[in-house]
Amino acid sequence: MTRDQLFNIAHTWFESRGWKAFPFQTQTWTAFLQGKNGLLNAPTGSGKTYALWAPVILDYIKKNPDYKKKHKPGLKAIWITPLRALSIEIKQAAERMADGLETGLTVGIRTGDTSSAERAKQKSKMPDLLITTPESMQLMLASKDYASVFKTCGAIIIDEWHELLGTKRGVQVELALSRLKTIAPNMRIWGISATIGNLQQAMEVLLGPHSSALDNATLIRAHINKKINVISAIPEKMDAYPWRGHMGLHLVNEVAEIIKKSRTTLIFCNTRSQCELWFQALLEKFPEFAGELAMHHGSIARETRQWVEQAIRDEQLKAVVCTSSLDLGVDFAPVETVVQVGGPKGVARFLQRAGRSGHRPGQDSTIYFLATHAIELVEASALRRAVADTVVEDRVPYLNSFDVLVQYLVTLAVSDGFYPDKIFNEVKQTFCYQGMTQDNWQFCLNFITRGSQSLQAYDEYKKVEIEEDGKFKVNSKTVALRHRMQIGTIVGDSVMSVKFFSGGYIGSIEEWFISKLNPGDVFIFAGRKLELVRVRNMEVLVRAASPSAKAMHASWMGGRLTLSSQMSELIREELYAANTTTMSRELKALAPMFSRQRKESIVPTDGQFLIETFKTREGFHTIFYPFEGRYVHEALASVMAYRISLLSPITFSLAYNDYGFELLSDQEIDMQMVLDNNLFTPTHLHADLQQSLNATEMARRKFRDIAVIAGLVFTGYPGKVVKTKHLQSSSQLIFEVFRDYEPQNLLFQQAYRETFEHQLEEGRLLLALERIQRQEIVWKQCEKPTPFSFPIITDRLREKLSSETLAERIKKMTASYMKGF
Repeated sequence: MTRDQLFNIAHTWFESRGWKAFPFQTQTWTAFLQGKNGLLNAPTGSGKTYALWAPVILDYIKKNPDYKKKHKPGLKAIWITPLRALSIEIKQAAERMADGLETGLTVGIRTGDTSSAERAKQKSKMPDLLITTPESMQLMLASKDYASVFKTCGAIIIDEWHELLGTKRGVQVELALSRLKTIAPNMRIWGISATIGNLQQAMEVLLGPHSSALDNATLIRAHINKKINVISAIPEKMDAYPWRGHMGLHLVNEVAEIIKKSRTTLIFCNTRSQCELWFQALLEKFPEFAGELAMHHGSIARETRQWVEQAIRDEQLKAVVCTSSLDLGVDFAPVETVVQVGGPKGVARFLQRAGRSGHRPGQDSTIYFLATHAIELVEASALRRAVADTVVEDRVPYLNSFDVLVQYLVTLAVSDGFYPDKIFNEVKQTFCYQGMTQDNWQFCLNFITRGSQSLQAYDEYKKVEIEEDGKFKVNSKTVALRHRMQIGTIVGDSVMSVKFFSGGYIGSIEEWFISKLNPGDVFIFAGRKLELVRVRNMEVLVRAASPSAKAMHASWMGGRLTLSSQMSELIREELYAANTTTMSRELKALAPMFSRQRKESIVPTDGQFLIETFKTREGFHTIFYPFEGRYVHEALASVMAYRISLLSPITFSLAYNDYGFELLSDQEIDMQMVLDNNLFTPTHLHADLQQSLNATEMARRKFRDIAVIAGLVFTGYPGKVVKTKHLQSSSQLIFEVFRDYEPQNLLFQQAYRETFEHQLEEGRLLLALERIQRQEIVWKQCEKPTPFSFPIITDRLREKLSSETLAERIKKMTASYMKGF
């Protein structure tokens, strides 16, 4: 069958549904049918699913001209998605076309939600097209005789590659692909990516930087002029706008108006706590929304989430308050409007969320941006420019993640066993392990067979045996069972199931939050007021509390996002523009704030770096404004405090947010001495970081995750999960053994490397210091706090005070500050 005949089949089917194929779709079909690998870059809601399901089905038709009469069984293609929630949508899309063309192809799902009966059925008869996740893919590699299942596979598609790149789940995918390339050498590898800056590198990571797969690859970009309308909600009276936000709840009326005007609305919050608060606030102020408003975040029970997804699809709901749990995929055709509460901290995330609105090819997207405080309007302006210029972040891939490699080697040993030389050559082809030495490899082999140098006296670490012919194999059923249960790279705090005492699952919550409560305490979770009855076997048993009961909101660790480097640069450029005549609508609205800032200090230009000092009853404040994001500021604040303390003995308390950081002391800093001694030098940064921060403590915490992934500690059986504090103490013990007896251990060293590279963003910190060195440092001695400093000061207070006390305190501070104007 010729390509024209095949395309004709696809076009006819598309037309029968009232669709027309986009040029990027036919380009992808052509490349796929030519046997090429590749990466497809297309925005959310543009039809990328059919860009790759269609050629998979057409390829089957091409190879089996008698396809309507005779079905040829066996796995034909695997579709890997990072989100289980997307698997049903992807399955429906594949079935729609496979059934519509009468191919007889079967479609199956294999994720953590798949029932054991369905898995058993798949074991005896694999579906033709399989949808799975990175973790379930690894589990399949841990099955006996996996090669016979995969050898017929002609294609593997990795969806949402931008979400996996720069994570250890992405490394898992790299390793799985390295194995599958050997088992099925004719298999085509395709990635689908939406918003990402480093597309060429993304393709290299997917296919392997020096592999033959990359030589036969193509990058296809969808040029779809999808219009994104970004509307900033600007209050009529800017004086009423707070200088720092507390979840943005003062904008509840604006959001209600948007909900009323639209058929369906998604309200995106950055954290689960903020999501819970907004849901409550909307219902309390607008009780008429009851039954039309729902909530969606990752900790709510799966059944509830699926109901919400279906209900908004069917337009039974008018609005959903959600987190990044709805950033991706789920095909909400009818969503008309998207609201972003507070800065999303990254352009890619913002574009992804905007794409939920008008999630159909050819439709415009509309997103309302609600700044929670005045300076966040600068972010709104920066985002609007980023959308217009399509500025998108790079995703930085991981290198030498030895914890993931150790897990992978045990996976291969659990199934059919492996010969080291063969696997070494495969692993070296991946991006992550391209620089791995023979010594590094030998360490990993010793680690899985002997438990490394310092643990070889303990049998529990000797998981893999070396057989006579040199094959590495796991022969213990207990080791195999434990390993299969712990496959994966997502390590979070221990989560506990929240259940009604009378029965019924509500969702999951982190152990650290529940540990602060006593029986009888009331908390708000999943939109309900719940009274804690007792905690039993990692289950939180609750009953419905009285509607009038005083309750605290559930909160989660790791809630705060930080600005991406591209976002930081855009915000700085917008701020510098405040000194020009070419100001955006948002910057013009901020004119009263800028004039107040100039009265006390300055609004810096691109050649200036601002430092402000002033005294309050709390002490002496020194505030620096790099505008680089909270993680960079956290590290920079510690380095500056350390460097100043070397010049004169002084103690600081530190505060930081996305815009700057504060050093607060009971004695005045000699600022001239700071400037004269060039304390912003990038020289000796690494050593100063190690001295100023408790790098060992941070590495120890990071090591817990590495220890879990590498299988050094066991997280427990279902229903008998090991508590976080026990995991922490077990991993700390091993960390200390490595530190004292085996400091060259690769996993121990990895903990430090990840702390500096990923947590403290050392590379970005270095670039920030180099930029500050080129700028003129402007030191302003102020009489009182400035509008720029206000969010940082109140952020520090927030850590100490309850929300009610904080609101009162901010009110007083604002009133006393405004007296001077």
